[in-house]
Amino acid sequence: MRDTFNEINITPLTDIFLVLLIIMMVIAPLLDQQGISLSVPENVEQSQVEKDNETKILTVMVTKNNKYYIHNEEVAPDMLGTVLSREIKDYPDGLMIETDDEATHGAVVKLMDKARYAGVKAISIDRM
Repeated sequence: MRDTFNEINITPLTDIFLVLLIIMMVIAPLLDQQGISLSVPENVEQSQVEKDNETKILTVMVTKNNKYYIHNEEVAPDMLGTVLSREIKDYPDGLMIETDDEATHGAVVKLMDKARYAGVKAISIDRM
């Protein structure tokens, strides 16, 4: 004859919960990704910009074909990091990215990543 069950064995269930807890504890720190810190600039009148010619900001244009231009010269995407590292030394005040309305988000983010890797501390974005 078989004995009837009077109790439920919860040991396997407890083991599963402990394994899931350990997995969550290991994965949770990996989910804390560093995002892009953006600040909205205040409106500055054009006359104030003209008066403040002492600022040195490097301007990079991103066209609708996702091509990059520095000093009106096209820069290949694979050379972008090298050129930014060389040019940013002469422009300590940061980087201005001028984008076409039809430029892709990926092209602008790639430029921002390369600029941050090159040591740019301040990045502004404007439309052409």
